Amino acid sequence: MRRASLALAALLLLPSVLQPQPRADTRVGLAADLDAYIARGMRDWRIPGLAIAVVRNDSIVYAKGFGVLRIGEAAPVDARTMFGMMSTTKAMTALALAMLVDSGKVAWDDPVTKHLPWFQLSDPYITRDLRVRDLLLHNSGLGNADLLWVRGDYGAREILERVRGLPMSYPLRASFLYNNVMYQAAGEVVAAASGMPWERFVKTRIMAPLGMTRSEPTLRAVLDGRYENVSSAHVEIDGAIRPIRESPVDPVPAAGSAWSTAEDAGRWLRFLLDSGRVGGRRLVSEAQFRELFRPQNFVPAGEFYPTAARTRPHWTTYGMGWFQQDYRGEFVAMHTGSIDGRTAIIGLMPERRAGVYVFGNLDHAEFRHALLWRVFDHVLGPPVRDWSAEFLVLYGSIRQQGEAAAARREAARVAGTRPSRPLADYAGRYVHPVYGDIAVTASDTGLRLAFGPSPDNAGLLEHFHYDSFRTKLGDGRGGWTYLTFRLDADGGIAALRFEDQASLEFARAP
Repeated sequence: MRRASLALAALLLLPSVLQPQPRADTRVGLAADLDAYIARGMRDWRIPGLAIAVVRNDSIVYAKGFGVLRIGEAAPVDARTMFGMMSTTKAMTALALAMLVDSGKVAWDDPVTKHLPWFQLSDPYITRDLRVRDLLLHNSGLGNADLLWVRGDYGAREILERVRGLPMSYPLRASFLYNNVMYQAAGEVVAAASGMPWERFVKTRIMAPLGMTRSEPTLRAVLDGRYENVSSAHVEIDGAIRPIRESPVDPVPAAGSAWSTAEDAGRWLRFLLDSGRVGGRRLVSEAQFRELFRPQNFVPAGEFYPTAARTRPHWTTYGMGWFQQDYRGEFVAMHTGSIDGRTAIIGLMPERRAGVYVFGNLDHAEFRHALLWRVFDHVLGPPVRDWSAEFLVLYGSIRQQGEAAAARREAARVAGTRPSRPLADYAGRYVHPVYGDIAVTASDTGLRLAFGPSPDNAGLLEHFHYDSFRTKLGDGRGGWTYLTFRLDADGGIAALRFEDQASLEFARAP
């Protein structure tokens, strides 16, 4: 993947002409359509609760909740119900840096080490040449490092210090590979340059001026604030929709830990569609605001949303915290947010001064995409497509492909094999120099694996064949995880390897 400055960027930037205020009957038409469309879509996608905000021409024209906070209970979702923002938080991190660029405390092309002198990657050249803007563009060359924060016992500083032990996946600025950990590095730059933690900067410099009174930068702040009217996370397990405990993103907050409501999301949309102004006052200069939305990295098809198969964009790019594409001749900036049990999506059509934000409390319920494009069809005029029906087919096909792959793996299982050693011999501590340790323990019920302290990363090992095992971690929401024990030349157990990531091997500790 080549990184280039796009000549077309000048044609695709932010609003230059204000569109006329929609007539009241337009709003009624949109509201009536969405009311019915959402009710049907929630049944089709089995979503317990959903909230949505739509903004046109500096007005919140639709903000509403549907369904329930928690399945099996009566408390309803409304426009003030709190949901996780997940990776849509990234736009706030980028905005925070833009505000610091305005104040002269940061420059986009500062070396990261100017602000974080302790930060290192495994490649000394990339460490020296990595710039602040690179942290926001998923082009650093570092591969996915999410295991560092999902294990649950490393803080942000330790996570960033550990990445120096990871090999680089590609040369700096040579490709696109989504990376949450680099966004946390951006959050640390915010803290170093501003003198306040990322969480406080976002709360005091962004949320408070916008009047986002029921929004918080982290799950911990939501819990400490003892808020009521907070949605619960849900996943499908063995065909049933079940509530689950929260999966916090707080170890890497700048990547996706914020929480908000449909009402507050409407305020955020108004700010973004007014080029960084609230009540006529600028929080960020027009020049730096435009920089956030300038296409800066190409996104290959395999790294973009599957919905592109239906929206058929001519190009797909990434700005600073924003995926970008064209649709029906219009520039669209968008981003999803996902964590176990939750979904979110934000979309902007800046030249039409239109935006939509959707929250859901069911894991990867892709009805969020359908609502975004449904709203944009209303903005542009007929035809208004039934995106929900189309995406049910699209994501149903993706799910079938996954089920077929699982069936092929099961069919390849070699019957009648046994582990090379007695089960008790596999017990021990297995260590990776970056990702830490895995504990394997033996009991009367068999082997048990634990990766860090979270119960979501622990499970019983079931023998698959030879020295391969499988486990359903936590409550089983992720399906089977396959692992293989590697023996040394003397028949001793030398290491534990994740089969789906052959290079991820944990050596057995003495």
